[in-house]
Amino acid sequence: MKTELIDRIKKRAKELFAEVKELREHLHAHPELSYQEFDTMHFVAEKLRNIGLDPKIGVGKTGVTALITHANFPADTPCIGLRADLDALPIIEQNDVPYVSKNPGVMHACGHDVHTSILLGAAHIIYENREELKAPVKLIFQPGEEQNPGGATLMIADGVLEAPKVIEMVALHVFPDMEVGKVGFKEGMYMASCDEIHLTIHGKGGHAATPHQCVDPIVIGANIITALQQVVSRHCDPKIPSVLSFGHFEALGATNVIPSESHLKGTFRTMNEAWRKKGLELIEQMIRQIAQVNGATVSLDISKGYPFLVNDENVTDKVKTKAVSMLGNENVEELPIRMTSEDFSFYSQEVPVCFFRLGVRNEEKGIIYGVHHPKFNIDDQALIVGMEIMASAAF
Repeated sequence: MKTELIDRIKKRAKELFAEVKELREHLHAHPELSYQEFDTMHFVAEKLRNIGLDPKIGVGKTGVTALITHANFPADTPCIGLRADLDALPIIEQNDVPYVSKNPGVMHACGHDVHTSILLGAAHIIYENREELKAPVKLIFQPGEEQNPGGATLMIADGVLEAPKVIEMVALHVFPDMEVGKVGFKEGMYMASCDEIHLTIHGKGGHAATPHQCVDPIVIGANIITALQQVVSRHCDPKIPSVLSFGHFEALGATNVIPSESHLKGTFRTMNEAWRKKGLELIEQMIRQIAQVNGATVSLDISKGYPFLVNDENVTDKVKTKAVSMLGNENVEELPIRMTSEDFSFYSQEVPVCFFRLGVRNEEKGIIYGVHHPKFNIDDQALIVGMEIMASAAF
């Protein structure tokens, strides 16, 4: 990138800071759950029209797209996609801030309000410098990142990668482990696939003093959780990252009551599709066998979620190089792989992508909480950094 353009982007990002901060605070105060982002959709579309764009709403149900181009590009010129997500989480916010959620029980605890406001700010910068573009830019504001089947699948099914064709994509995600002013990149395999296990064990309830007359769904559930650890430890190649965890075990009995049912929920994550398929088969097989041996039946739903995410080396290197130009080498870090997941992975299966991390931490201000925490927040200066990198990625 030309030094003049870099300077222009940096200057404009600072000038837009107050406006983008206001956008972020509005979005944070008015969160909406996955696939219910109707007000958010209209709000984003209005802001895009104010820039001078012609947004399309209702993509993937509640998504928004807009194209930044100029007369030198034929209508079918392939484009670069920049993506942000719109949805919030079912969390009761505990922050004491003026822009606290006005929707009780719903909170932007994963930073999607940050992602969306940054992309709106970057859209200003890109539009104002559109004569410098080497390709059109498609802005993609996507619903439902937090919930299966993933809003990316709905956007793709609605043709978001076509007309014009998207040839590479870039997205960012807030990173509370990294201090504000920094960004992080990882080429190649970066994030895991994510599948959900929903299990109900149907036993036979009764008095806890006569367990021989019962089929105890608590003991059976405990046996299943313990036995399933062998799926990873004894069936998976140790070189393949893999996690199997259960975070929900509910059985509503009492000190002297063995309940009739227990309910378990877990997650299976990995970075190898062949092993993913085999692992899910083993999980189902072991669950059914253990239940049968103990005289119980099961209702099992394995919800196949997001695939693993691979950052294209070429696209990632290009965005990383621009980040160094913007922030200096000392503020651009290499990241390790993560077993968290992101539905941006669906795009990575279709086109070359770069998914990078944006530092938002500031311990002096008490901004230390991770995503999905009821006290999650950001240092607002991250908005400037995000705009700089997302805008530069377009050129």
